[in-house]
Amino acid sequence: MRPVAVIGIGKTPFGVFPDRDLRSLTTEAIEKCLKDAHCAPAEVEAFYLGNFAGPSFVGQNHLAPYVASAAGITGVPCTRFEAACASSGSAFFHACSSVAAGMYDVVLVGGVERMTSQPTPRVTEILASAGDCNGEIRAGATFPALFAMIARRHMHQYGTRREHLAAVAVKNHANGAKNPDAHLKKLITMEQALAGKPVADPLTLYDCSLISDGAAAVLLAPLERAAGFTSKPVRVLGIAQTSDRLALDEKEDITTFAAVARAAQKAYQMAGVTAKDIDFAELHDCFTIAEIIASEDLGFCRKGEGGPYCLEGRTCLGGEKPVNTSGGLKAKGHPVGATGVAQICDVALQIRGEAGARQVKKHSIGLAQNLGGSGATCVVSILGAAA
Repeated sequence: MRPVAVIGIGKTPFGVFPDRDLRSLTTEAIEKCLKDAHCAPAEVEAFYLGNFAGPSFVGQNHLAPYVASAAGITGVPCTRFEAACASSGSAFFHACSSVAAGMYDVVLVGGVERMTSQPTPRVTEILASAGDCNGEIRAGATFPALFAMIARRHMHQYGTRREHLAAVAVKNHANGAKNPDAHLKKLITMEQALAGKPVADPLTLYDCSLISDGAAAVLLAPLERAAGFTSKPVRVLGIAQTSDRLALDEKEDITTFAAVARAAQKAYQMAGVTAKDIDFAELHDCFTIAEIIASEDLGFCRKGEGGPYCLEGRTCLGGEKPVNTSGGLKAKGHPVGATGVAQICDVALQIRGEAGARQVKKHSIGLAQNLGGSGATCVVSILGAAA
């Protein structure tokens, strides 16, 4: 297997863009990415696109060649990947695999979603289709309801408090306020977070990620060719994708995501590192409880201590293990098909020392964790400086 490097990154801002469509969003991200890598569209040998629900959100299918051709990329394999909110994380995993295997040398990975084209009730319905349609959805469950049950069980089992959930929101809002591309650049206090409008007890509005539009792209090449494109390649040290059952009632313990733990173990082994070696991470905080559980499942802290771990400031920008320096899904935004690749872009920015006001001091090794549904899919990627 050949070592793989990220040689270019590009993102659109995340937010509400009523005048944009999937093609314009993706084209912007791709053009930024190719420019960053000093690469022409004709040099791209394959294009992998992560998109969860373009047909439902905007009525367009056959999306990979649809958006690639708008960016001047034709005549190569163009494939769409769907894995709920881990769609572009999965696209990245398979793109890395194809380059590592020697099938292609230059592979472009994109992710896009335009969610604000639909009213909130319809968005909720579309997102719910990533759950168990024959059980949970038929019973009326939505993802806020499912993660509220997860949070309530975590509270019962480990003594997690509302203040712990709120601490995640306060931290990620503070980071998002420093991110020029974030959907929500709004500082909040602990009092505001605790007094948020109820969504699904114990979750409030401040515990839930945003409905966003946006796109992101990364370009991959064998490490041995990376210097021909960029002076700051970022090496893919380890990567793994695993799965689990969709429905909560089929899981042995809903306070842990088995797919996260399995993917982390495989990625750590491939990278030759442990959780202690990770300098910073972008975690999938679709809900605040998801970041807490991910911190535990990834081994950053012991099981049941994810809440205090954040409340004590250990995951803030100046903490021992900065988490979601981008603002996370909570503040940066969560255009679901774009989220996984956007996480890779943010990790690469940190490793390259280009994160601006959000730059962390220790940035040699970063981790991205992209979750699909209520834990049925997880992709864990570990990146590091190529030198």
